[in-house]
Amino acid sequence: MTVNYKCRLPEYGDLVHPRMAEDDDSFPSGQKTKMPLCVIFKDLRNVLKMDELGSEIAQIAFPAAMALAADPIASLIDTAFIGQIGPVELAAVGVSIALFNQVSRIAIFPLVSVTTSFVAEEDALQRTSTSGQENEYLEMGFAPNSEMKELIPKFDSDKSMDSSAPLAGENSKMSKFQHEKRQIPSASSALVIGGVLGLVQAVFLIFGSKPLLNFMGVKSDSPMLNPARQYLTLRSLGAPAVLLSLAMQGVFRGLKDTKTPLYATIAGDVTNIILDPIFMFVFRLGVSGAAIAHVISQYLMSLILLWRLIEKVDLVSPSFKDLKLGKLLKNGCLLLVRVIAVTFCVTLAASMAARLGSTPMAAFQVCLQVWLATSLLADGLAVAGQAILASAFAKRDYSKATATASRVLQLGFVLGLVLSVFLGVGLQYASRLFTKDINVLHLISIGIPFVAASQPLNALAFVFDGVNFGASDFAYSAYSMVLVAIVSILCVLVLSASRGFVGIWVALTIYMSLRTFAGFWRIGTRSGPWSFLRTLSLPSIVDDL
Repeated sequence: MTVNYKCRLPEYGDLVHPRMAEDDDSFPSGQKTKMPLCVIFKDLRNVLKMDELGSEIAQIAFPAAMALAADPIASLIDTAFIGQIGPVELAAVGVSIALFNQVSRIAIFPLVSVTTSFVAEEDALQRTSTSGQENEYLEMGFAPNSEMKELIPKFDSDKSMDSSAPLAGENSKMSKFQHEKRQIPSASSALVIGGVLGLVQAVFLIFGSKPLLNFMGVKSDSPMLNPARQYLTLRSLGAPAVLLSLAMQGVFRGLKDTKTPLYATIAGDVTNIILDPIFMFVFRLGVSGAAIAHVISQYLMSLILLWRLIEKVDLVSPSFKDLKLGKLLKNGCLLLVRVIAVTFCVTLAASMAARLGSTPMAAFQVCLQVWLATSLLADGLAVAGQAILASAFAKRDYSKATATASRVLQLGFVLGLVLSVFLGVGLQYASRLFTKDINVLHLISIGIPFVAASQPLNALAFVFDGVNFGASDFAYSAYSMVLVAIVSILCVLVLSASRGFVGIWVALTIYMSLRTFAGFWRIGTRSGPWSFLRTLSLPSIVDDL
């Protein structure tokens, strides 16, 4: 059975745009449903079916997930190499990586998320305009019958036109339009802002390394301070490349091209893996060698992405106004608030672990890297959901938006269950790859149940982020996360003080549970961009279960 995009919804031509807030009285009372969350379970039996929607999600999500997971996996390999030096160095680099990653997320994640949505919208509208030109061409004397449809080339940005088709003279204009570089103002804006933020981050981390590490719990008399500071200072030299590459990944995601970022990421990470043992053990640079290898790999990655992006998009905007910097910055600031709330929870947890000593911090670092690496697999589904939803909302195709949201959430939960089983069994044996210290291994075994059991919650939380961003629901994402962070920070402080290492992981599990609940709440209340769910017929949804 194929997925029914229409979902037996009413006609949407008379609906107000879903991003506009609406009162309940604006919808016919007879069409209101008391169970809007049932839409999440629509077509549940087709969750793994590779129909049209499933194929589109897979083509975007799989490469995106691989690219997103590649960097944490590279960090895991870094961790494995550094763990061979000693537990102090392992803990020191763990603090530095956590600090660098969180600052990077604060600096660039809002821009990446907003860019993906805006680029997807601009590309969808441009494609719609192109389709309109095709219809106008047909109306110039050629009726769109079935035979003519076979002869007239289809508009597809990824495929060239058949030069042997009839009417080549007329088609040349269409072909020229098709092969021109895309005019995506948000792409140029993202690169400008990303480059500036990269330079600011590098200066901030290099000159503020010591006080920042002190905040993370690495005091002046700690044996972790020197190796942590060396690693952080050298790694910060690659901040401009990191932020530029992430900004370009946001552009490619908006264009629904997640293969190019994957190839660039693999090239960079393979380079890092090769250079790690050379700089660390052959040149005897230790943790500094690991940082240098990572910086080289990041600049290689950014160059590859820039080269490919120049081939697709005209990055020279005709005017400053066309850059739309104000629109990007406005929504980016909303997500900046959200990201600060998110990163502060994780950073505080790492800080509390560091205060317990080098052994708990080393164990926490291993568990956290695994936790993030596996959870980010679900972020691939979030990227797919965001890109498809942004295009659907731009075209006012709310039926496809509903079907997409349902499918990616269902797939996210299934993925979370699979990861839970995989980590619960496999991590017990894989932990020895990171360290030989018996005390660290003991604490890792304590953290494994939390890492494994929280995977379904993590997956849903990440996918809900993509759903909200795809609907351009940036304000709700920001404000709800602030409330979640306040509760979670209190949990981290209280539970880490009373339960130590275990308490930190209990608090992180509560934190992910609250993030998931916030996603359900938005759809459940049928507010904001999901106000059109008030017109759904409950029996039609239940029939599809």
